[in-house]
Amino acid sequence: MEGADLHGPARGGHSLRPHCARPHPGRGDQRPAACRDQVRDCVRCWLLPYIPFCVPVAREQREGHWCCQPGLSLPGRRAWDLLLCLRPRTGRQKNNSQARDILTAVSQVLGQSPLDFWGAKVLTGQDEGAFSWITVNYLLGRLIQYSSGQWIQPAEGTLVGALDMGGASTQICFMPRGPILDQSSQATFHLYGTNYSVYTHSHLCFGRDQVLLRLLGGLLQSSPSALLRHPCYHSGYRTTLPMATLSESPCVHTVTPLDPTQNLSVEGMGNPGACVMAIRKLFNFSCQDQGDCAFNGAYQPPLQGQFYAFSNFYYTFHFLNLTSRQPLSTVNASVWDFCQRPWRLVEASYPGQERWLPYYCASGLYMLTLLRDGYGFQEETWPSIEFQKQASGTDIGWTLGYMLNLTGMIPAEVPAEWRAQNYKVWAAGVAFVVLTLVAILGAAAVHLLWLQD
Repeated sequence: MEGADLHGPARGGHSLRPHCARPHPGRGDQRPAACRDQVRDCVRCWLLPYIPFCVPVAREQREGHWCCQPGLSLPGRRAWDLLLCLRPRTGRQKNNSQARDILTAVSQVLGQSPLDFWGAKVLTGQDEGAFSWITVNYLLGRLIQYSSGQWIQPAEGTLVGALDMGGASTQICFMPRGPILDQSSQATFHLYGTNYSVYTHSHLCFGRDQVLLRLLGGLLQSSPSALLRHPCYHSGYRTTLPMATLSESPCVHTVTPLDPTQNLSVEGMGNPGACVMAIRKLFNFSCQDQGDCAFNGAYQPPLQGQFYAFSNFYYTFHFLNLTSRQPLSTVNASVWDFCQRPWRLVEASYPGQERWLPYYCASGLYMLTLLRDGYGFQEETWPSIEFQKQASGTDIGWTLGYMLNLTGMIPAEVPAEWRAQNYKVWAAGVAFVVLTLVAILGAAAVHLLWLQD
């Protein structure tokens, strides 16, 4: 980003250079930062306050997000006090020239607004995963902890990996036990006096929405017909889809050209076995024989530690009531049982959820396949995954980690001792000093009056 002090996750041996400076000296450090993140059919705006003195106190983080229609409003705040950045993600699937044109136009408009606009830049999938990793570990206090009046480094092995599932792509980020052999999948940070080297990878076209489209396209190619029998939809479910939905997706590649003017009739079969077979065809697992490989030739070191799975991972498994660390065998059996239920029973059991209800079977089986066969979670390591929407009361995502890094809220070194006091301890200390001074002044006044008498 031109003209801004931005340090993103570095690869190829270059470290992140975080700073702990106020963004605009003399203008105060309580200015909130807004990061606009486009998801599905709306734009989320995350408002994050700037923490004074860069002290890492997760409990002070507050956030809000709205679908902005038609734009961002500023309730009760001066516009020039709001730091604004726009970060569309590569998962949005715009081509390069179109993305450049859009960012140029947006930058021109926002640059003329009263907002303190820090530019528009496409965020890569790897960066998205790395910033989500910062968010999770920051909120959980795994980067630094407060104990006995001072900030200390947590015990080794407490860091949490991040599993993110978007609509177009999915990310995995964690700190492996050994070295990261592929430098393009490495992000390095220097936070609170400690160096962190994490593995981060984004699998494009493996987000939930695009996988469902690819699955539909694959089934259509295998059995071209005006009526498609879909094994991942519940038996008795029927719908009509515009073929343009498939033809316009950059992730759907078919041998036979699709006619975008036609409609496709789909009928559910409720066959989880056939559904899993169709889903597995979307992957290429051949590289796993070579070791340190997930799928489609993507390097991945052995899994290490606990993981937080959020966004669509959480929404899907929360709906299926599988977020209580049930064994993998139980999770698999529960998803299969759900897929085999007739549509009329499913529809009656979940009133008011018609929008996403037909897709939970396919989503659940896909995510199981990805986590188990793709990433390598097995029966003994499955309990290491915690499906959560929030950490410490804050929604998990890349935006908080990005803004913490962008605005210098996370210092490179451990905060100085005088800055690292617990608020109650600090307040008590100030009160003690004030009372002591009052007592001294009072005693002096009494002494002077006594001398005059």
